[in-house]
Amino acid sequence: MQTKIYVGNLSYSVTEHDLRQFYSEFGSISEVIIPQDRETGKARGFAFVSFENQADAQNALSTNGKEFMGRNLKVNIAKEREAGGSSRSSGGAGRSRGGW
Repeated sequence: MQTKIYVGNLSYSVTEHDLRQFYSEFGSISEVIIPQDRETGKARGFAFVSFENQADAQNALSTNGKEFMGRNLKVNIAKEREAGGSSRSSGGAGRSRGGW
């Protein structure tokens, strides 16, 4: 029972308030997460919005392709991260990956 959606192609100036206001028409929102770049502290252009129930999350999928703050959103049900480490690993035999 997934109640969290992924919202991509966001404006880098988006705030939690903006997303709560935009998605509140679909139901009660329990959490908004806007990941930030570790080095710059700026938003990374995507967010996760969690709803109180699955039906509200499903209804919010209707915003896929809609314009928000001048950008067309990419919205889908959030996928859980796979356990077991970072997906950035490339098996590069000890070569530096530019700070990864």
